Amino acid sequence: MRERLVPHAVAASVVAVVLAPLARPGYVLRYDMVFVPRQTLSWELIAPATALPRAVPQDAVVALAGHLAPGWLLQRLVLVAILYLAALGAARLVPTERVAVRAVAALGYAWTPFLAERLLIGQWGLLVAYAVLPWLLRAAIGVRTGERYALHRLLLCVAASAITPTGGLLALVVSAVLLVGRYPGAIRAASTGLGVAVLLNAPWLVAGVAGAGDARSDPAGVAAFAARGENWAGPWAALAGTGGIWSADATPASRASWLVPLATVLVLAVAGYGVPLLRRRWATPIVARLGVLAVGSWLVAALGVLPGGAALLRWAVAEVPGAGLVRDGQKLLVPYVLALALAVALGAERAAGHLTARFDAATGRVFLVGTALLPVAVLPDLAFGAAGRLRPVSWPADWTTVSRLVSERPGEVVSLPFQQYQIYAWNDGQVVIDPAPRYLGVPVLIDDTLRVGPTSVAGEDVRAARLREVLAAGQPVASTNLRWVLVQRAAGPPPDPVTLDGLRQRYAGTEITLYENPMWTAPPEPARPGPVGLAHLLAATALLAVGLSGTAQWCYRVVTSRHASPAEGEGG
Repeated sequence: MRERLVPHAVAASVVAVVLAPLARPGYVLRYDMVFVPRQTLSWELIAPATALPRAVPQDAVVALAGHLAPGWLLQRLVLVAILYLAALGAARLVPTERVAVRAVAALGYAWTPFLAERLLIGQWGLLVAYAVLPWLLRAAIGVRTGERYALHRLLLCVAASAITPTGGLLALVVSAVLLVGRYPGAIRAASTGLGVAVLLNAPWLVAGVAGAGDARSDPAGVAAFAARGENWAGPWAALAGTGGIWSADATPASRASWLVPLATVLVLAVAGYGVPLLRRRWATPIVARLGVLAVGSWLVAALGVLPGGAALLRWAVAEVPGAGLVRDGQKLLVPYVLALALAVALGAERAAGHLTARFDAATGRVFLVGTALLPVAVLPDLAFGAAGRLRPVSWPADWTTVSRLVSERPGEVVSLPFQQYQIYAWNDGQVVIDPAPRYLGVPVLIDDTLRVGPTSVAGEDVRAARLREVLAAGQPVASTNLRWVLVQRAAGPPPDPVTLDGLRQRYAGTEITLYENPMWTAPPEPARPGPVGLAHLLAATALLAVGLSGTAQWCYRVVTSRHASPAEGEGG
């Protein structure tokens, strides 16, 4: 019983400490993390007409889930699940019988710079894939050893990961590396697993191909999104310590400490000490493939700062459609982070065994406790909502009013200031992606140009590019046949009066002014590409089949649980 309860207790403790500020009511709005009271499902969420499908099917899933729970609750459930499943998954995956070693693995995976930085930049969809990866690896091991229902569990993990393109790509690559090989039933398992995995990724794959936008990206983004040094040791050391995100604003302050590189060296040494133990307890093919994934993910993350790597990336994103997905390579570091956590846990177990033999059992236990708490000591500002940077706020009432007015007379909206990210005083001055596309139940046009310091990285949305030309030429927005103009006064200075010529004011609140274009004429209904609908149908069918199989598996385990070994599924 203790072996089962301790990992859950560690996971619950991580959740309580990190998400403590979310005990207050409201919404955490930061960078790409925007939850609204109720997100409306629309074609723009399923298949963006001209922009790349970066949030497909994430936004559609949130919109559907909004029929079951309000946005504030969905956000909390998602964040709790990420931290809890990451910690518990690593604890259950590490091949050991020692509870303390499981705690080392749990904290080593759920309290990392990678998780902190991606949380601070609001990429919760990617963190879903991060939390699911230990479970996916555990299921893949089960597939190779002939464990019943292991393939169904793996596909459920792929389905959860595919909520974003990056997560889906990670899960697909990991599944391919782990499933292909020689073992009983390999051909059937690999073909079924990879085939269904492709179907589960179909929504964003097909939406990207069928959209009217150019899937190639601005090569200036390679330098802007390259891994960044966080202290005196530079970007390679930052990546080795699972950090190195391109945004300084999404980096915990503790990462600048001169002690961090020394702690990274210590962690790598303990991990190296644990690799022989990992090789003894897991089959050689699994360890070798995990090593390939770990090294490969680190090299991809470092490509922008490796000799010749930046030039290769610039060519790829400019010429190869969809290659922009890897220009922020640090987000693909997930397999390395998991492999490091497992190796450190086993290295700590091995070192503790030597200390116990040389001194006494208490010395070994102290070493394990110290190793478990090392991530917290090195990264203390992940606690309490990343040192208060994840604080819930309330949506101003203006947003509800504007949403109602626009839904009564549907038509495309342009959001001003025309920029991708906004800063509001009511949101404690935090940077957040323009919330209008998610809050309003109609298509909203925002500028997809991303500004990273002095660098402007051009977006791919052709409609946004045309509107930028109109605004730059000093022409009125009314000439573009957009029905609504949303002016967010709380986000910046008022627009040029010429921009609003010919518009009729419909609402003026304390934060927002809404204008309607009286010259607007209803455009022909855009013909949404049939392949997009088919892709979602196939993905939904695959997900339903996997879900029904998973339900059957759960029922089977409930019925047979009293006959199972207490250590069932706990090891490798």
